[in-house]
Amino acid sequence: MKIVFGPVSSRRFGTSLGVDLSPTQKCCNFDCVYCELTAAKPVFAAIDPPSVEQVRAEVKTALAAHPHIDVITLTANGEPTLYPHLARLARELNLIKGSSKTLILSNGSGALNPQICEALKELDIVKFSLDSAVQKTFTRIDRAGAKTDVNELIGAMEKFRREFKGELVLEILVVAGLNDTAAEFRALNDAVNKILPNRVDISTIDRPPAYPVKGVSTEVLKELASLITGAPCVIASAKYSGEKFELSKDELLELIKRRPQSENDAASSFSEGTKRNLDELLAQKKVKKINVAGIWFYKLV
Repeated sequence: MKIVFGPVSSRRFGTSLGVDLSPTQKCCNFDCVYCELTAAKPVFAAIDPPSVEQVRAEVKTALAAHPHIDVITLTANGEPTLYPHLARLARELNLIKGSSKTLILSNGSGALNPQICEALKELDIVKFSLDSAVQKTFTRIDRAGAKTDVNELIGAMEKFRREFKGELVLEILVVAGLNDTAAEFRALNDAVNKILPNRVDISTIDRPPAYPVKGVSTEVLKELASLITGAPCVIASAKYSGEKFELSKDELLELIKRRPQSENDAASSFSEGTKRNLDELLAQKKVKKINVAGIWFYKLV
């Protein structure tokens, strides 16, 4: 099993080296309607997780090949805070990361677990999702495997923020017809004023979702973002002008498996050699193109 993938052109964090902490199958305690992975029943523990030694070895090798990485991103086929050795892994990565920062992309549920919070404090950047501060909407969007009181979650995030010395980013993903109203965002702004993250990222569905839901326009995102006053607010943009990545066919397959790539991703961040490899994978029918709301994506066949 391959644990490290990329580099990836992250819209919000720069050049990112991905670390998949559940590489064999999806493991998540939520089943979010917008998830870019396949829909799956929530679970509460990682299944067949890699060892800390395996992860460290792959990251060290990847950093040697790609020395100008902005962030080492702990992610997963699901929720990375389910990884059972998170604190030890974070400490090990701190020994080898050099100038890179460590980042975790979490659904935020770990804030309710004191042990997970202690592990997260070892990282440089923590990204929590909070898609709604209204219980009914939160339940409909995030489909948590266990009943989660959104007010308790907000309180736990607030407590973590007070204790965390790194950067906290809060992400709101807008789903048409669910959390795309002024009332929803006024409630979210109240939550932001309590949590006080360093930054709020607002985005919408731009990759094939697990369920038949849709995103909203950039104009709507801008209107909603104007209601967030408790922290600097960024509207996620797909534009990227950084390093062109040279990826082999195998690396491309690993990347697309975890994160479908749009035509814009390929055009803006793939080297000419990588684009040729992608064309060959299309010709070999290992990769296909699908259209989602007017945008073409590369996915595994």
